[in-house]
Formats: sequence, C-alpha cells, structure tokens
Amino acid sequence: MRILIIGAAGMVGRKLTERLVKDGTLGGAQISHLHLVDVIAPERPSMAAFPIEMEPADLSQPTAAGHLVAPKPDVIFHLAAIVSGEAEAEFEKGYRINLDGTRYLLEAIRRTGGPEYKPRLVFTSSIAVFGSPFPEAIGDEFLSAPLTSYGTQKAIGELLLADYTRKGFVDGIGIRLPTICVRPGKPNKAASGFFSNIIREPLAGQEAVLPVSEDVRHWHASPRAAVGFLLHAATIAGETVGPRRTLSMPGLSVTVGEQIAALRAIAGEKAVKLIRREEDPTIARIVAGWPRNFDTRRALALGFKAESTFEEIVRIHIEDEMGGKI
Repeated sequence: MRILIIGAAGMVGRKLTERLVKDGTLGGAQISHLHLVDVIAPERPSMAAFPIEMEPADLSQPTAAGHLVAPKPDVIFHLAAIVSGEAEAEFEKGYRINLDGTRYLLEAIRRTGGPEYKPRLVFTSSIAVFGSPFPEAIGDEFLSAPLTSYGTQKAIGELLLADYTRKGFVDGIGIRLPTICVRPGKPNKAASGFFSNIIREPLAGQEAVLPVSEDVRHWHASPRAAVGFLLHAATIAGETVGPRRTLSMPGLSVTVGEQIAALRAIAGEKAVKLIRREEDPTIARIVAGWPRNFDTRRALALGFKAESTFEEIVRIHIEDEMGGKI
C-alpha cells in the first residue's frame, strides 16, 4: 500500500505519520511506501520498516498535484490548509490554498485515473462549515451555511469531494474535525488557538491569554482522537457511508469555564491563575459564529470514537506531550 500525506508537517500530519510508522500497516495491509508532503519538507521519522519520501510542494500551484498523484498512491490524506483566522484575514490566500489546492488535487486524481485507479481520499473538513443560528445540537441533516471564509472554503471542498466520488473518479471520505485540543507546540493563527493555549501554557508554568468569556461553548477532540478519525476514515467501507461523503466527527461540548475547571482539577489553582483575561472583539465575533454542540450518531454508528470528558483530553496532552508529568 502506497500512502500520500499532504500537509504532513502540521501537527496532525506529524502525529498521523508517527502512528503509521509505528503500526506498519493500514487496514490490515502492509505499508510499502509513505510520501510526506508540505510547503516545507517534513521531518523524516525514525525506525520505519518501509521507504519514506519527503518533499516540499505547494498544492495551490497548478502542476503540483499531478506530480504527487503520478505514482498512484492507494490512500491520500489531504490535510493541507491555512487555519481559520488566517483565511479570514487573507482572503485571496485562503481561497488559493484551501479551495484551489483541493480542486487541483481532485482534478489530478481524475486525470491520472481510469477504471483501474480510484484511491481513497481522506479530506479534513471542519465544523466551521456550519453557521448560526444553531439548534441545541447539530445533527446530520443540518444545513451547511458557513459564516466565515474558511468555513465556505471547506464547504465547497465537501461538495467537490462528493461529486468526484459520485462520478467514480475517487473514493472520498470527508471528516469534519472538532477543534483539536490540546494542540502541542506554539500558538498559531487559528482563531480557535486560545482553547489550547489556556490549557497548554499553564500546564507548562506559562501565562496564557483568554480573549473570550468563560461561557463560550465549543466542540473539542484530542489530537489522539483526530489520528483515530483519519485512520478509520481511510479504511471504512465506502458503501456504508453512502452518497453523503462527509461526516461530523464525535467530540465533547464544553464551555471555557468547564475547560478551566478541568485544568484546576488536574493542575490546581496555581495553573488557573496563569490565565489572563483580555477580550479580543475580532476573535469573539468569529467564535460566536461557530457551532457549539453536535449529535454525531451517524459517525458513532460507523465506528468513529472520541473522548467523553475534558479532563481526559487534558490528561492525553500530559501523557503524549509532557512525558506524563506536569
């Protein structure tokens, strides 16, 4: 099995790579080749039992996708995108990377293919495809009406994925990821970054800024769960998914106050005091247009799994990123 990961240098891409290298298989098939691609060359994992190729490439360039698809990978993970806040601030860049790059990839697969080549394409979408007003919990039948440029770009990607799959050019599965929390590393330009910052930095003894009120509610899953979503999406039988090829992933609906309570329960009041309240109207406006809770019975019935408490999410961060110690 040949696997291509586009966006492999990002946090989720790195963790997906680590898991594939560790397992050596995907869906019971031995991995024969792993191709890691991003705008900067991804780091080479150690101790892999199969060849790994690393390459810098910009998917938003018209010729890049054709080159990447030419070896006919069996599974393609499309993780490449710029994040929500950046896509909102830089309109042309957002559409070039998040939309044009996806369209170029689908077209490259179509032109490379034929009856004998129809790879599984796993596309990472987002809960930002939904816009307010929301029901108490967003179900599988709720309309996609985004209120941000990022959400619009992802929603168009979902439609393209479904149409190219319907036409038989690709076997696509889209997964709408919750906000991934707690993200390791440094803060990025995502409007949702503070959800991780207010946990990650205090656990490391550093100050974090909270730009919204504690009653803000949001939908979360851990990086470990995100990798599980991707692996399951790569191997699930397409006929069980049906014509609606993108699913909202399971997660956990909590308020910022409940996040802080989980931090307090695990790390104490000293960590909580490192959170500094500093309102940011732009971030508050963006977040106010995001969904807060989901009914993901379709994904759950298909075998996707996530955490059940925010304390579990915090402990996963401590285990995976801090060696098990605060």
